[in-house]
Amino acid sequence: MKTKHYLTAADVEILVDAASQYATEHSFNVSIAVVDEGGTLLMMKRMDGASVLSTEICQEKAKSAAVSRRATKVSEDMIRDGKIGFLTINAAKGMLEGGEPIVYQGQVVGAVGISGVQSFQDAEIAQHAIQQFLEQQT
Repeated sequence: MKTKHYLTAADVEILVDAASQYATEHSFNVSIAVVDEGGTLLMMKRMDGASVLSTEICQEKAKSAAVSRRATKVSEDMIRDGKIGFLTINAAKGMLEGGEPIVYQGQVVGAVGISGVQSFQDAEIAQHAIQQFLEQQT
């Protein structure tokens, strides 16, 4: 039988805190979502000044990254390149850059979704949070 890794409540706190700190340092007002490997919401935080809509978008980005097991930018690029069939699936709502899977020891254990600034900045925040988290695991 194989070992399955999963995010604990403490892990989720580390991810949200790292994302919040990075966003604050860069004067970004964003919403942050962390989901498990199946896309189920574990925690969502809307920072002061972040739009209400960003709360929904960050969750969709995180869910899409978790279930597809890839950064949402990959899906966004495929749609931009003409593969519009992706727009017909439910996860299409989260196919904007800013969702990043969390890969630990080769397993996707969840994802982080960010919304509130430009998409590349959303992704930058998510990547930073995941990097900080993974560095603490070694």
